Amino acid sequence: MSQIQVRLPDGRLLEVPVGTTVLGVAERIGPGLARAALAGRVDGRLVDLRVPLQADAAIEIVTARDPQGGSVIRHSAEHVMADAVKRLFPAVQIDVGRTDHAEKFQYDFLIDRPFTPDDLVRIEDEMRSIVAEHASFERRVVSRAEAKALFESMGETLKVARLADIPEGDDITLFAHGGFVDLCRGPHVQRADQIGAVKLLDAAGAYWKGDESNPMLQRIYGTAFASKKELDEHLARIEEAKRRDHRRLGVELDLFHIEALAPGSPFYHPKGMALYNGLVDYMRSLYPRYGYQEVMTPQLFRADLFKTSGHYFEFHDDMFWFEGDEGEELGVKAMNCPGHCRLYQSAKRSYRDLPIRFAEFSRLHRNERSGTLTGLSRVRAMAQDDAHIYCEPDAVPAEIARFFAMTAEVYRDLGLSGVKVSVSTRPERFLGEAADWDVAEQALIDCVKNAGFECGIKKGEAAFYAPKVEFDFQDVLGRAWTLSTIQVDMAAPTRFGLAYVGRDGQEHRPAMLHRAILGSLERFIAIYLEHTAGDFPLWLAPVQAVVLPITDRHADYAAQVGTALQAAGLRAECDVRNEKLNLKIREAELQKIPLMLVVGDQEVANGTVTPRRRHGTKDAAESVALDAFVLKLSAAVAERRESI
Repeated sequence: MSQIQVRLPDGRLLEVPVGTTVLGVAERIGPGLARAALAGRVDGRLVDLRVPLQADAAIEIVTARDPQGGSVIRHSAEHVMADAVKRLFPAVQIDVGRTDHAEKFQYDFLIDRPFTPDDLVRIEDEMRSIVAEHASFERRVVSRAEAKALFESMGETLKVARLADIPEGDDITLFAHGGFVDLCRGPHVQRADQIGAVKLLDAAGAYWKGDESNPMLQRIYGTAFASKKELDEHLARIEEAKRRDHRRLGVELDLFHIEALAPGSPFYHPKGMALYNGLVDYMRSLYPRYGYQEVMTPQLFRADLFKTSGHYFEFHDDMFWFEGDEGEELGVKAMNCPGHCRLYQSAKRSYRDLPIRFAEFSRLHRNERSGTLTGLSRVRAMAQDDAHIYCEPDAVPAEIARFFAMTAEVYRDLGLSGVKVSVSTRPERFLGEAADWDVAEQALIDCVKNAGFECGIKKGEAAFYAPKVEFDFQDVLGRAWTLSTIQVDMAAPTRFGLAYVGRDGQEHRPAMLHRAILGSLERFIAIYLEHTAGDFPLWLAPVQAVVLPITDRHADYAAQVGTALQAAGLRAECDVRNEKLNLKIREAELQKIPLMLVVGDQEVANGTVTPRRRHGTKDAAESVALDAFVLKLSAAVAERRESI
């Protein structure tokens, strides 16, 4: 076959010779597109422009306007940075960059000293000079022997060692621009000048291949965009992200802290517990209406339980294990589902009992690697707003619809919007039968569409035991986070031998759904803290109101106000320090307390309060009687309103 057909995004078909590159297709479409092209997608897979086409395929041309265009620019800037370092420090050896270029790039170098801030300035200037050379990127496929000989001649021993990481049979590709050449899969831009603006961010040490027994390399981080405007906007987002970093806010707002003595296990302070319990109490308040029963299962199980569930074989290294006094192997609970299956088995079940919805907030422990632990977002000790639903198979769509309704209510009350919904399909290694997965995946897709969402597909990203619906929430910084999930378990009901007596008097296998809305409470708190910058809704705020007496003579009445608020179940504090009122107000605003109640002579005389919202605005035009205010505030909190 000397000709192949390529399908364009608008449905048109082009006939081109076998071996035509993606760039060649772009040139056939038009010269303007060819000049702007950065990469291509062949049947949905991101590829280099210089990749030759061997068979019919769907083709998309990636430009700077494409969401993946920035990743290609940053990947290419990574090579330009390595080139700049090599020009300035000829004796340096180059290791590898990163695989994810969504926001930044990096390279590791073997050099006899750490890079200094002045070095980064010099390297960045050299990068701009290289970009200005407008050199073309070239792609070459070579044999393993050719690559080995090339890098040995260059003295790049790290590169020679990295060749062993490439599986036999895989193409070995080199990319070059100007006089620089490196081992890389690509893709890369056509020309260096398509890298519009660069910025080096930081330098740090990193062990080769992440192994402490290996030499220490020096890593440089940077980012790049098609234009300086995009770069400036990104850097502004980085600064805002630093300001909102949950680890920083957790300390500033006195919510929690992390210590090296308890890696991955947060210390919750009283205000942090108020937030934590506020979320748990909120979810619990929904359970009766949505038909959930809260349970608690053991923290320790014999290994047999996890062998039955499959977790022993799939996640053994991610769990904590120890030997009991009789030599038995015990596992610390890392997930609730096996225990819930045993709970289901504790009684004979009938179709009349179904659906059964078990919910649990128990602490879970996972042996996350120390290098991955990050504040609350990646921990070893956590809890989930976890639930498992056992129902008749034909009731699955109704249960998923119930989940969608509950999720929508939670997101509304928490002020979360901009949600996208996707279905994650089966991975390469999975439990159960492929045909059953196909049926379950289609059922989930239909449920998403019936709920009114456009359904995305995350191919191969499901857990080994279940396809999954995922709610991806975009925060104020434009970052996407997966929060709510529901999964149809393809393995556990069979592995545990779960059954119920049906309407025909025979035993049947129930369907099992895994459901979480907030997910890990720790991770949710981290995400929500950064999204809100600690400015929580009134009903959830760790401190909902602070009473501020103007002088010492108003302190007794201030204490009376605080007591009245606390007696009503409101979270209130009274600041009776001998400090100026403006300082107290400023500190209350920094602590993100929603309401400040300033009391002076008028309030004492009239038995009133004058509520003041954060940022200096008043919640009411005039003072309110204390009793009336307590009732109004209690109602606002109970109804999760911001206005009183």
